[in-house]
Order: sequence, then C-alpha cells, then structure tokens
Amino acid sequence: MADLTDLSSVEGEELTEKQIRGILAQIDLDIVNLVRDGKLCALKYGLAGPGGQSTDRASNLRALLDARKHFEVMLNHFASWEVSEFTDGEIE
Repeated sequence: MADLTDLSSVEGEELTEKQIRGILAQIDLDIVNLVRDGKLCALKYGLAGPGGQSTDRASNLRALLDARKHFEVMLNHFASWEVSEFTDGEIE
C-alpha cells in the first residue's frame, strides 16, 4: 500500500478505554521483552536505516516510554467513576 500524502481520506472513531488499555499492555510487554532481551523483543541490536539513520535498544526503549506516556494521558481523559446525587426522591 502506498504512503498517504495527506489525511483527508482517513476516517475513524476515538479509541475506547478498553482499546487504550490494550495498547498500554502491548507497550508494557514490548518494554519487558526489550529489557530482558527476549526473543520477542522489539529490537535486540542496532539496525542501520535509510539515509544513515539508526536505532538501538536504548532509543527504542525511549520511544516506547514516550508512547506509553502519551496513551496514559489519553486514558486519564476517561472518567474513572460516576457520581450521582439523591435529592427529593430523584437521582440527579
């Protein structure tokens, strides 16, 4: 699939709390595997990229931690509880 040149053709809905929690769980798994250098780790070693760019485990860990922070902020926008008040025989 070719890269998009703009976002005009992209549609979607807001992520649900459950989806964000799933993303956070996947990020946490990637972090643990990266730190443990397990076979499923995101990157075990530095890889040269196009244009001379490269990444390594430390850079990947920083990117995962930044992504986790971003999704935690998104998760915190969901109400964690609902409060109702009983007055004069009705719940408001």
